[in-house]
Formats: sequence, C-alpha cells, structure tokens
Amino acid sequence: MQAEILGNIPRLYTALADWLACLLYLYYLPKRTAGWRRYTIHAVFLLLLGVFMQATGQVPQFWFLPCIAVSILIMYLYIRMQTDVPARCAGYYCVRAFILGELAASLEWQLYYYMVGQHGTPGAGVRVCILAVVYAAVYGVVFAQERNYNDIASSLHVHKKEFLSTLFIGVAVYAASNLSYVSPDTPFSGKVTAEIYNIRTLVDLGGMAILFAHHMQLVEYRRKKERDALQNVLQAQYAQYRSAQDSIDLINKKYHDLKHQIAVLRSETSEEKAHYLDAMEQEIRSYEAQNKTGNEVLDTILTSKSLYCQQHGITLTCVADGAALDFMDTMDLCSLFGNALDNAIESVEKLPDSEQRLIHLVVTRKKNFVWIRVENTYDGAFRADGTLPKTTKTDARYHGYGLKSIYDTAEKYGGTAEISTQEKRFTLKVLLPVQQK
Repeated sequence: MQAEILGNIPRLYTALADWLACLLYLYYLPKRTAGWRRYTIHAVFLLLLGVFMQATGQVPQFWFLPCIAVSILIMYLYIRMQTDVPARCAGYYCVRAFILGELAASLEWQLYYYMVGQHGTPGAGVRVCILAVVYAAVYGVVFAQERNYNDIASSLHVHKKEFLSTLFIGVAVYAASNLSYVSPDTPFSGKVTAEIYNIRTLVDLGGMAILFAHHMQLVEYRRKKERDALQNVLQAQYAQYRSAQDSIDLINKKYHDLKHQIAVLRSETSEEKAHYLDAMEQEIRSYEAQNKTGNEVLDTILTSKSLYCQQHGITLTCVADGAALDFMDTMDLCSLFGNALDNAIESVEKLPDSEQRLIHLVVTRKKNFVWIRVENTYDGAFRADGTLPKTTKTDARYHGYGLKSIYDTAEKYGGTAEISTQEKRFTLKVLLPVQQK
C-alpha cells in the first residue's frame, strides 16, 4: 500500500496536536491549579504524550487501538487535573479535543505530502514552518469560533445523554477517518495515499463541524434555561415586593388604628391599667414600618426582610440613602436588593447561634456613583473572590441564579458586582454609575 511507502503522520506531530487541542479547551474551563503548578502539569503531559506516542509508533496492528485508548486516557487525565469540572464534562471536552487533534495532524500531513509531490522533500526548517503555520491556522480558527460558545471560568453542565451522543459521534468520526488503514477494500476506503489523506481530513473536518453544531445546541439550550430561570427570579422578587407592600400597608393601617384606640383607652383608665396599655403599645410597635430611606421600593423590601429577621433571630442593620437609587427601575431594585438580602438571610440562618446572625446593608452615593455593600456572617463553607461561589447543593444546574441576577442588573446599568469572603464574613459589593432619569 502506498501509505506504507510515504509513511504515516509522525507520532510526535500527533502528540503535539492532541496536547494543543486540550490546551485550547482548557482555556475556557474553570482552573483547578495556578502558577508554577499549572505550567508544570502542562509540560509534564506534553512530555508524557510525546514519549508515549513515540514509544508506540511501531506496535503491531493488534495493539494500535489499545494504544489510542491509552493516549485518550492521558488527554482525559490532563483535562481532569487542570480543571475543576465534573468527570462527564471532562470526558465531553476530551472527545472534542481528540477529534480536533486528529484534524490538525491530518491536515498538516496532507499539505506536507502535497508539497513533497510538487517540490520534493523539504528541509527540516521548512517542515517546522509548515507544522507551525497549519497548527496555528487550525487552532486559531477553532479558538475564534469557540469563544462565542464557551464562557470563560464556567463549565457546561453535560448530561449523560449529551455525553453519550458526543462520544458516539467521536467514535464514528475516528472509525470512518481511519477505515482505509484497516482495509482498502470497502466502499469508503481509499487505495492511494492522496485518497487516504483526503478522506481522513474531510471526515475529521465533518466530525468537528458536527461536534461544534452539537455544542452550539447545548450552549443555546443552557442559555435559554438560564434566561428563563433569571426571569423567574426577577418575577418572584417583584411578586414578593408587591405582596410585602400590601401586607405592610395593612399592618401600618392596623397599627395606627390601634394607637388611636390605645390613646382613647388611656384617657379613660386608671394608672394600673395604663401600665398594661404601655406594654401593649410596646408590643405592637415592632410591626410599624420603620425603614425610611428615601426610596419607597427599598423601604418596602427592607421592612419585609426586617420583619422576617425579627422572627428568626437575625440582626439586620441598614444605612441607606435610598434617594440615590431613584434612577433604577422598580423590578431591578427588587431583583438587586431582594436577591442580595435573601442570599444573606439564607446564609446566616445556617448559623446555630442567633447572636452571630448579622446582616449589614450600606447604600451610599459618592460623586457620580452609588456604592452598595451587603455583609453577612456565614459558616465558612466556601471561598469566593469576585466570582460565584461553588455550590454545595445537589443539583448545581439551578444554583446561583440570585447572584447571577444581581450581576446582570449591575451590568444593565453599566456597573459592576463582586463577592468576597474573609474571616467567615461574606461581602457583596455593587458599584453603579448614577444615571439621569
């Protein structure tokens, strides 16, 4: 067979292609390591792939598929060690990286042998240049396409069905692209070297296109679910606000009625009975809406949350210039402060000691910016520095939409939001530029 005369793709070329493919997808995934450790792992796996590929270059055909399986396993371990993603997600990106590496290596070798046929065997320097140009072009194009469908530092939640479909596509593409090496006597095999490489490259290209289309579908589905979830969060917070507004208005009405009734009774009772009226008045005073920030929406939210905190042994303090928020839409105010306070309340409720359940809200205007800070104690179960904290909930798909809604609201007004943790204290900071209504 002519393929045997011209030779197969150098194993080191394939090792480099697989490593670069993994490196490309690692860029978009949450990092498990940092600094010198990350770069050391990169170097170790490049060396490991290179040594393994070179050592297994002359194995009998019977051992070819097991060797390929081991190389894929190395790629999988590489992704797992460098990223903080579930095993299924790592497997999903491993399949995509393997097919991408196959495409890059096949295309480079096909172009190389075309130049060999046209101009003769080039020198080592020209071969390196061909390798560099082709790999740079392939990975550059894929990187440009992938960046629109991958969120940096955010992994895609891959279900079992989605992973199995991706694995099936990867296996089918690899089998079809390498069929000519198994047997030339099939309707889909090539009999000469040019045909073999053409088939391999085109099948790999088609496989990459299918995998990318599949990935686009998954990402768009996820984005739709997130949009729906965020909209539900927004609507829920607004519904809470309207319900709280009605309840507080009723409470205030009843409170003022009782105040007048007590005043009448006080004028007609003895000094002993006045003592009991004082106690009664003190008892109902806690239900009066005391939050007067200068913004009616914020007042309603704070009053509602304050009543809840009083009932559950939580200390909520507030220093807020509500007038500074007049440029914000009602629903956005509900989303921002409702979610921020709900998250804080949920966090402090996990603390067994009620004296440690502390929440502090600050809203202040400095020059042309509004500064919002929500601090609360917490049990120290996670760490965060600007990004969403890792969930401890069983179903991570539906985690963090409250915080995501806060981030989206801040972005809507041209501002920023960040979270941090220090000494069992969780802090949410939001910075918004003041806008004219």
